[in-house]
Amino acid sequence: MLNAVGQAQHILLLGGTSEIGLAIVGELASRGGSPTVTLAAREGSPRIDAAVTEAQAAGAGEVRVVDFDARDTASHPAAIEAAFAGGDVDVAIVAFGTLGDQEQLWQDQAAAVESAEVNYTAFVSVGVLLGQRFKAQGHGTIIAMSSVAGQKVRRSNFVYGASKAGMDGFYLQLGEALRDFGVRVTVVRPGQVRTKMTEGLDEAPLTVNKEDVAKAAVEAALAGQRAVFVHKAFGPISFVLQHIPAPIMRRLNF
Repeated sequence: MLNAVGQAQHILLLGGTSEIGLAIVGELASRGGSPTVTLAAREGSPRIDAAVTEAQAAGAGEVRVVDFDARDTASHPAAIEAAFAGGDVDVAIVAFGTLGDQEQLWQDQAAAVESAEVNYTAFVSVGVLLGQRFKAQGHGTIIAMSSVAGQKVRRSNFVYGASKAGMDGFYLQLGEALRDFGVRVTVVRPGQVRTKMTEGLDEAPLTVNKEDVAKAAVEAALAGQRAVFVHKAFGPISFVLQHIPAPIMRRLNF
């Protein structure tokens, strides 16, 4: 069980090579307890060995690897079964995703479907499975990676943003459904994060580091918060954007 200072016995990362996910694992592992870490990643991923090393260096004890393909939802029950094979999971971090070329996505049916499958459908799939597992064990914390892009779906990235909007709403209400069973869900909303996924993009205002995301995610989970904006300025900004009329939004170049 995740204790008051953030120590966990078993951490599951769905998206086992995610830079942000590994940073959250590192934040938890650094708090002590030498937790077992299960990394769920695509079979044969060229980045999995480095991910194992990073988790170990952060303070993990045993590091396990299970096969997980976000788009293959039919395989998700077996992946979750394997992740829980060693016993209860205290913290599950759901941190996979793709960004893609935003102009291509709305004009390429196959690319748009793939984006939605990874960024929304797969999140719902594993969320249902995790919810049932945590409900049965009577404790646990789910940390789900969302985005400020889902707070106000904008023209510049609306395929990605729409998926994040749906995913965000699903995990907020999953938390409500599980609340009476001793399970907490925290939705984490960063803006742009300095990772390999955003290399080559112009840096947006309020961009943060993965370590900032990790600290905010763990502190919010420990406090029992339903959701957290990594940069505090995004809270009021998102509120204002939600109330700007469409004709004015069209004139804003972002």
